[in-house]
Amino acid sequence: MPEYLAPGVYVEETSFRARSIEGVGTSVAAIVGPTRTGPVRGIPEVVTSYGEFARIYGDAKDLTLSSNAYLNHTALAAKAFFDNGGKQLFVSRVVNGVKATDKYGLGQSATAGTKKSAGSEVEFSSRFPGAMGNYTLQVGWRENPMRLGLEPFDSPADNSYFFLECSAVPSAAKANAGGIAAGRFPVNIRSAVVKRNGLNYEIVALDAVDNVDAALTPANLTGALLAAQLPAAATKSYRIKVNAPIGGTHADGGAVKLTVSSKINLTPFNGGNDWSSAKTLIATLNATGDTLKFLAAENAVVAADTDVSVAALVVETGAPLSRSSVPNAETAVVQRNFDIDVLSSGERIYSFANLSSAPGGSNSLASRMPKDPERRSDQLTQPISCKLKAAVTGGQVYSSLVSLFDGPSLNPDPLDPKGPRNLIILATGVDGNAPAAGDYEGETDEEKGSCGFAALESIEDISIVMAPAASAQEASANLDTLHKGVIAGMQKHCNKMRYRVGVVDSREGMSISEVRNLRNNFDDSRLALYYPWVEAVDPEATSSKRNTITLPPSGFISGIYARTDVNRGVHKAPANEPMFGALRFAQDINKFQQELLNPDGINCLRSFPGRGHRVWGGRTLTSDPEWKYVNVRRYFNFLERSIEKGTQWAVFEPNGEALWANIKTTVEEFLYNEWHNGHLLGSKAEQAYFVRCDRSTMTQNDLDNGRLVCLVGVAPLKPAEFVIFRIGQKTADA
Repeated sequence: MPEYLAPGVYVEETSFRARSIEGVGTSVAAIVGPTRTGPVRGIPEVVTSYGEFARIYGDAKDLTLSSNAYLNHTALAAKAFFDNGGKQLFVSRVVNGVKATDKYGLGQSATAGTKKSAGSEVEFSSRFPGAMGNYTLQVGWRENPMRLGLEPFDSPADNSYFFLECSAVPSAAKANAGGIAAGRFPVNIRSAVVKRNGLNYEIVALDAVDNVDAALTPANLTGALLAAQLPAAATKSYRIKVNAPIGGTHADGGAVKLTVSSKINLTPFNGGNDWSSAKTLIATLNATGDTLKFLAAENAVVAADTDVSVAALVVETGAPLSRSSVPNAETAVVQRNFDIDVLSSGERIYSFANLSSAPGGSNSLASRMPKDPERRSDQLTQPISCKLKAAVTGGQVYSSLVSLFDGPSLNPDPLDPKGPRNLIILATGVDGNAPAAGDYEGETDEEKGSCGFAALESIEDISIVMAPAASAQEASANLDTLHKGVIAGMQKHCNKMRYRVGVVDSREGMSISEVRNLRNNFDDSRLALYYPWVEAVDPEATSSKRNTITLPPSGFISGIYARTDVNRGVHKAPANEPMFGALRFAQDINKFQQELLNPDGINCLRSFPGRGHRVWGGRTLTSDPEWKYVNVRRYFNFLERSIEKGTQWAVFEPNGEALWANIKTTVEEFLYNEWHNGHLLGSKAEQAYFVRCDRSTMTQNDLDNGRLVCLVGVAPLKPAEFVIFRIGQKTADA
């Protein structure tokens, strides 16, 4: 209650309406099974289309488990789900021995694709296990010109090359500059020099401008500068450096390609070895942009890795040194950044742009390709990572990267429109052995991340669960045991989570007696079994040899569940609905065969002339007649979950008549809306439901222990499974 301490008018807001209950969603599905790639542990990711599924978990190409190839039923079921109207699908990937894997899903029979240089300076690897991880990396070089520039600095070191600019030259310098007419000494002198022995400047090249007499020689100028003993204020030193690229910075060890218009004579810098035959050299540049390291491994004319200052290189190659031309000197340094496209089956699935061979910096291989990306989207879709050896240099990174290029692709046919390509092909990635029933069940692990069915426990919205691959693993030594084990795990999961229904597949080619025996192993209203399998077009067919494939029905059925929920409502039985994408069924079930299967709760898929391929059953696997139908079970899941979420506000409220009345009104209004929309049986609301929350539903012991008990009864609509018309003869009256 607010406090009223001073006289005045106070306005308060209040509500005269009962709190409303919003119906929860019932069309969100989850699938558990092996895929070609993608995360194995952690919170499963929701996908909203098959294209999004393929980006994260790989396409529908075949898997190789236990050295046997078989259909990728998880991906194919995901496609069938979306084709039949599904909107949201959570995916929990499993691999063999998943409980013993690390947080990346590695450590068991499924391995990642890798490739590393001889000394492990650079190592590429797929982030997730599986044969799809044997990606092809296509490296494309960038060549962005970087111009030379001048940067003022203090205290030039001995033997360093730089520009020296002298101003306000005193008369003493003029007097000792023999051969120079009075008044014609340059006001500003800029020359390329090497500082020798303290103040002894050795002039290497001269900028002959500003009224310098034609007879002036470097020797004359040297004498003039030494005799003048120029004060520090009269001289400025400029370092010659490579300007950073536009919009970027230098990274220590970034690779560059050095190109000049005439052959380079770098004999003074390499112990007498003649480099004059080279016109293009590969080097790395330091972070300040003033020192190049020429790499022996990349340059045939270089005997050993050699450091050369940029200024010395400019001077020794005889580049023009005028004020106007120095920033655009003849020696052009080109940044050697590069892009990497990740290819799978020849198609680009991911790209890394503007990478650098420098081991440090924001665009290095290690920085841009981490094993654990920060963004969630990258955690799911980034296919590869790169690891650099400790204390590796930029030159070693560049050399190692080039050494990883795979052979013939570097020099394709001259007529190939793609031109030369630098390709790195990863290997060693395998799908491993077939997952066992325990792998599907999974485990809860807060440190490494949960897996299997257990990983779905942290997601509240799921209402439909399937595991189609468990009914189809031909590689399993005992498929019957595996299949039943996975169904048992699904059963435990659905009962633990309460508001979920598991869609169960029969195995391929099962006879009627076999599918009845399978059904006899389970008695649960939260399971629904469908028979037989579905024949569909192969979305990954590469030849006419396999145009069609036979699939478990759970992907199709889960999509039909979702479609029916959206179009009609969860109260409607998901039966007598067309199955999109089905060409035919693996076995033709007739009326007499269904008469054997339907009483056992086995839902048949049948084809009808003029009506296509339809789901012709809507029962659960239970012997309890109260929960015989799938729609009744799912509708009560909907009601229970909606009321649970919509009445959370009541927790810790005073447990008295006011709360009871509020709860009763809230639930009644929710059920009235359901009845009014035709979701409950009864011509009057009183016939459709009742709600009691008073002293008749609670004892004093309940109140003393903080329990509020609300009794709710509803009359659900059950499907007209048997439509009967009674027709008899009528005698006409006279």
